[in-house]
Amino acid sequence: MALSPLVQEARHQSLGDVPRRTARRTPDKLAVIHGEVRLTFAELDAVVDRTAAALNASGLVARDCLALLCHNSWQYVVLNFACARAGVILVPINFMLGAEEIAFILDHSGAAAFVVEDALLPVAERALAASKGAATTRAVVRLADGEVPDGWADLQAWLDHDGAPYPVILDDDDPVRMMFTSGTESRPKGALLSSRSLMWQYVSCAIDGQMSADDIELHTMPLYHCAQLDCFLGVDVYLGATSIILPAPEPGAILRAIEEHRVTKFFAPPTIWIALLRHPDFHTADLSSLRKGYYGASPMPVAVLEEMRRLLPDVDLWNFYGQTEMAPLATILGPAEQLTHPGSAGRAALNVETRIVDDQDRPVPAGTVGEIVHRSPHATLGYYRDPEKTAEAFRGGWFHSGDLGYLDDGGRLYVVDRKKDMIKTGGENVASREVEEAIYQLDGVAEVAVFGVDHPRWVEAVAAVVVAQEGATLTPDAVLEHTRSLMAGFKTPKYVVVADALPKNPSGKILKRQLREDHAGLAAGE
Repeated sequence: MALSPLVQEARHQSLGDVPRRTARRTPDKLAVIHGEVRLTFAELDAVVDRTAAALNASGLVARDCLALLCHNSWQYVVLNFACARAGVILVPINFMLGAEEIAFILDHSGAAAFVVEDALLPVAERALAASKGAATTRAVVRLADGEVPDGWADLQAWLDHDGAPYPVILDDDDPVRMMFTSGTESRPKGALLSSRSLMWQYVSCAIDGQMSADDIELHTMPLYHCAQLDCFLGVDVYLGATSIILPAPEPGAILRAIEEHRVTKFFAPPTIWIALLRHPDFHTADLSSLRKGYYGASPMPVAVLEEMRRLLPDVDLWNFYGQTEMAPLATILGPAEQLTHPGSAGRAALNVETRIVDDQDRPVPAGTVGEIVHRSPHATLGYYRDPEKTAEAFRGGWFHSGDLGYLDDGGRLYVVDRKKDMIKTGGENVASREVEEAIYQLDGVAEVAVFGVDHPRWVEAVAAVVVAQEGATLTPDAVLEHTRSLMAGFKTPKYVVVADALPKNPSGKILKRQLREDHAGLAAGE
């Protein structure tokens, strides 16, 4: 039935309400620490309110998009909630992308505003020059002491704005976030998330991940990733936990921060956990406060799990598996099963239903490999301006992950392959087809296949096997130089092999599984 406006207002809860409600419970508790900046929950709520008012004053209205290009900072936290409070859709951008890639995101989202860290202004300016004229409202996050260029506002003026935001009542499923997936096509897709998506996901994370208001969490992975932003930072603000912000996951800085702030909770992909274990200060740092450890993006090697259990015996571990379209949590492997079921992605999270289906979308028995699909309020509202891909992803009333896996008799999920050839390197998603499309632009390339190979540091590294056109000469260095000129560094292959031909099946499909096996030793000795 239709609710009256007063009832709607009384029942309202959106992402923008989270800091205010936590501030009412624990106004004086520390919410965010970043360098010398310390914000209580009351102070965080106040600056979120001022910034939301500044967004309104700049001309932004509900459903406008604000693109954010910035390293981790306390300002990032503020903008995440201020945009939602103003009804503005936040569009986080990977700061490792090139200008052309950023321009695509600006144009596809139709961003009305662009907020950029001062150190990233050069690539932002190139992106704006390559775009179609979006983002006329622009502001700079001054993390250094540089000047604000002409045509840009100082974000600090927004943070200090004198005024209150317009009252905005969002429906539970109004979009508040547009997260660009790496996808498998040559261009990423904008997955829309609502307050309902995010906040039901908070509940799943908090309950199944045993999170609480007593946590002191260290955030080092990029906040443009929904894993760090929504599985951890958002949940901390929701519960009233304290968040320590570092700009990057530098192992020495992580160890110092854990010791200095008595950190109890930390998330990182396996590559970062491995780097911590190998750091010369690991055995002398005081890590006695650490109680909860989380990993995701790729499986943790069994040998590393055993080493962590030996060296960090008081730290319970959780494996979080999911994807952007699930906001992002789908399944969790808890502490009790880390060593008894290594490599498993665990069971469906509290507010998720997961099953395995065949190519006709029929459920398959335990132990049978098929596509992993989910039902959950976590799920995306769909892909922005792409109804065809949205319909394909949600066929049959289930969200299709594109990953292949199986369930064991206990309902635990094992991810065995990536149906869409996604490569996860150092916690970053790389679409093999996107890299292939870039390499195909090089003169003399006849065929190319891009895939992931095991790597001791990155867990998985991007590799390419290239076949030259008849009469053409290609070298690995030429391929690398060309790819670097078009793509972010993490997408550029770590290894390039020039071959006479690619293995194929009778129908002509390239056999990437065989390529992975044939070139499994590329990273040997590193």
